[in-house]
Amino acid sequence: MKVFFSALVLLIGLTTVSFAQKGVLKFKEETHKFGKVPQGTPVTHEFVFTNTGTDPVVISNVTVSCGCTTPVWSKTPVAPGKTGSVKATFNAAAAGPFNKPVTVFTNTEGGSITLYLNGEVVAKPAAAKASK
Repeated sequence: MKVFFSALVLLIGLTTVSFAQKGVLKFKEETHKFGKVPQGTPVTHEFVFTNTGTDPVVISNVTVSCGCTTPVWSKTPVAPGKTGSVKATFNAAAAGPFNKPVTVFTNTEGGSITLYLNGEVVAKPAAAKASK
């Protein structure tokens, strides 16, 4: 009986440790709205996050849906309590509304999070009228 009880306590202890909180990303915002953007004018936004977990967070990759968006991210591990960022630049070449996903792959429990850039690219003649 003592062996059974000891094994049960050991199993519960190991299970508790395996479910301990790891690195956790907490972004200040997950969507950035640029509003109206003049055509041909690249726009950039920096998504800032804090590691609210207990282990360092590593961003392994950041993907975008097309070549019109370029990501840059923190390459070094982000320690618990520290901040990092994912910066995305949208080139605003084609007129019209946009909603561009930026997917961040990490070593956190969920594995990835998708951020969004959205707004509307206004054709150059319309942009000139809007600024008057």
